[in-house]
Amino acid sequence: MSGLKKFLKSEFTGWKPFDVIWLVLATAVILGLSLYWKDTWISLGAAVTGVICVILTGKGKRSSFIFGVVNTVLYAIVAMEARYYGEVMLNLIYYLPLNFVGFVAWKKHMNDESGEVIKERLNLKQSAVIYAITAIAIVIYGYILKRLGGNLPYIDSMSTVISVVAQILCLKRLMEQWVLWIVVDVVTVIMWAINFINGGESIATLAMWSIYLINAFIMFFHWYREARNYAV
Repeated sequence: MSGLKKFLKSEFTGWKPFDVIWLVLATAVILGLSLYWKDTWISLGAAVTGVICVILTGKGKRSSFIFGVVNTVLYAIVAMEARYYGEVMLNLIYYLPLNFVGFVAWKKHMNDESGEVIKERLNLKQSAVIYAITAIAIVIYGYILKRLGGNLPYIDSMSTVISVVAQILCLKRLMEQWVLWIVVDVVTVIMWAINFINGGESIATLAMWSIYLINAFIMFFHWYREARNYAV
């Protein structure tokens, strides 16, 4: 079997009715809200590819990184217009190249039977160290963003720093990423809600992050059930 055929077979394997319904429903909500509020095509594209990306990530599918490449570029444009500079730098400097890294890294750890990546988890001590380092980094980066004149610098910093750590855990196929994604999504929903209340037009971006939050809870339980202990 050729590499492409094997990849496609893996991507279409293991889908349950709930998974398909959730993917279709989330995408439909994004499209409906965006069209109703007459959102920009860039914002709409970022929202749709972002939702598909996180759902595929939760399913442990490598195609999530393909959608992630498109999403990072489009979302960076939307964030730039809102002056969320931390989000811009996070997506273009960090997420964009790591999508290519993740696509290759996950290839070595796929379950041929389920078509999903093999999931693992940290012990309590490892988790505590990661969370402590993350907290310190949030304070430092928040100060830098404040000096740059960014909008909501410490909220932006929290979203950015935790996202960086969560993405590393994602590449390592670790369940704890979803704990951090929940925090990121809550903070970012607040950030874009404030932007929308203050006259911003990107309802698709706000809806996208709201769906991210729901998805993070769903995938946390999915990965928690399947993850095995991480081999250090």
